[in-house]
Amino acid sequence: MLDCIRIGLLVVGLICVATGLLPKAEAADNMRRIAPLLLFLGSVIVLANLARRAKVFDVIAHRLAIVAGGNYVGLFLLCVLFASITTIVLNLDTTAVLLTPVMLALAIPARIPPLPLAMTTLWLANTASLLLPVSNLTNLLAADRVALNATGFAARMWLPQLLSIAVTMVCLWWWYWRRSQRGADRYVVPEAIRPADMRERVLLYASGGACVLFVAAIPFVGNRIGIAAAVAAAIAVAAFAVCDRSALRWSLFPWQLLVFVSGLFLVVPTLSLHGLSWIMDHLIGRDTSGPGVFRAAGAGAALSNIVNNLPAYTAGEAVISAGDRNQLLALLIGTNVGPLVTPWASLATLLCLEFCRSHEVRVPMRRFVLTGLVLAAAATVAATAGLLLTG
Repeated sequence: MLDCIRIGLLVVGLICVATGLLPKAEAADNMRRIAPLLLFLGSVIVLANLARRAKVFDVIAHRLAIVAGGNYVGLFLLCVLFASITTIVLNLDTTAVLLTPVMLALAIPARIPPLPLAMTTLWLANTASLLLPVSNLTNLLAADRVALNATGFAARMWLPQLLSIAVTMVCLWWWYWRRSQRGADRYVVPEAIRPADMRERVLLYASGGACVLFVAAIPFVGNRIGIAAAVAAAIAVAAFAVCDRSALRWSLFPWQLLVFVSGLFLVVPTLSLHGLSWIMDHLIGRDTSGPGVFRAAGAGAALSNIVNNLPAYTAGEAVISAGDRNQLLALLIGTNVGPLVTPWASLATLLCLEFCRSHEVRVPMRRFVLTGLVLAAAATVAATAGLLLTG
């Protein structure tokens, strides 16, 4: 079903170009703009898929549970740290696609209720995606628009990121992790995962090393982050080509995600030309002072839960002057932190819920919507206040 929606979106976008609803020159400009983003997204998902195949994430997840030693408070803090770091340095889709099933699998040997683990990855995949350009596809777009490299971007977003994660931790603990919700005082400490032979050891260290090299390169590569991700992915691919060639399948490549993004960047500009820009202009307004910044964040969060965060950001960006950094970054906060209320609000949310369904983990929708609404509002306000302070 999801694949049909993604392909359908691209087909609609191509029809918009063919019929002239979207001028061909503008469509070409949009495709040139997102080409480096598609290279990054495709490469980092291949890297993450191979890292998962090499059990990099499984080893880390089990090690966290062992370090916490059966203590839920310790496990909670370590899971938050793991999910946050994965989102920040490998992007939110990696957390959704790879970390969610790993955390759910951890619930079985440790006899941990799966819902707290699922909500940790689902929420932090969104709320921990503010710090670096690579953390979210919208960040890459925003960094290009406001002319900030990775270091400059982090200098503006470190406080919003800390506040967003802090609010998320409070909400996670109160609604999903505290004693009355989880139903047990301690969990069973699982056995450590170790490579069975030299082949598995080589794959584990090569894939893990490629991830570390990619992370280490982020402050230095500037807008060439796609090339850095491609090099890291090539290292992992080379290791598997030598040790486990059967793992190198076309299914590693996230064509569905690339089709979805390409379709969005044809359909949304078309909608912007035919009414969406007028709506966003009225929602965001022209006030660049504090209230106007909060208004931009609120507009981004609200529209994300109606149409999805990527269209919400691109529609909002189109009506904000490139010189209004605070408004642009506030819009970014709203579209990153806010998509927690509806299941379709972000691709990461959609993917996390799909994994919960496939693992037969029930997420009560009324509870999901109400708790997500409170977190989205609180985290968006806190992060936007942090943005104003760093400005």
